[in-house]
Amino acid sequence: MKLTSEIRLENLKLLVTEAGGVTELSKKAGYKQPSYLYQIINRTPVQNGKAKNIGAIMAAKLEIAMNKPKGWMDQEHKKVTESNAIYLGTMEVWDNTTPVGEDEVEVPFYKEICLSAGSGFADNIEDYNGFRLRFARSTLKKHSINPAYVVCVTADGDSMSPVIPDGSTIGINTDDTQIRDGKIYAINHDGLLRIKILKKRPGNKLLIQSFNSAEYADEEANMEEINIIGRVFWWSVLA
Repeated sequence: MKLTSEIRLENLKLLVTEAGGVTELSKKAGYKQPSYLYQIINRTPVQNGKAKNIGAIMAAKLEIAMNKPKGWMDQEHKKVTESNAIYLGTMEVWDNTTPVGEDEVEVPFYKEICLSAGSGFADNIEDYNGFRLRFARSTLKKHSINPAYVVCVTADGDSMSPVIPDGSTIGINTDDTQIRDGKIYAINHDGLLRIKILKKRPGNKLLIQSFNSAEYADEEANMEEINIIGRVFWWSVLA
């Protein structure tokens, strides 16, 4: 029989998927920064060396934020399969003959390249096949993202589930390579293209984490082993 703490953690991940990401859920629940929820999801040890659990007050707060009935966090639920996209305007696949709208911008979609959300694999991100996706220019501008530096690829593997499920299309801002603790980045790790949560550590080291921490343990690497491709700012998956 599962512990209440385990059930609440599973339900937190379901709410992350339903809300469209940790940041969105944090906003809905009234948290100023998403780092608190990241710590719980990633089972990050605190001062006493133990990971934080979801208490009754926090569980109730999440239920209210997501319009769930009282006690929902303490019950087991089936995983949702709906899209967990963060809305950043319309997005479609086009070819070179389709006219571009006034408020649209095309970005490269490396359709045949998968960035691993598992253990990683070797590939060359410049293997461009001509596919493109379109975003609303005004929306990218609102988020201070220069479309000239945006590329899209496919996520492969389940290490970032349930937030970024296997097969998700992800958007990467290659102009955003400064590491901010708890953010998601596309990285080249010694020839492996990966999507991971990064956190700085003393001694010029990086902590590499996955949302699916039950199956993928934290890793530590020297900073010089990691090439930051860019920050993951958007993702989408179809049920």
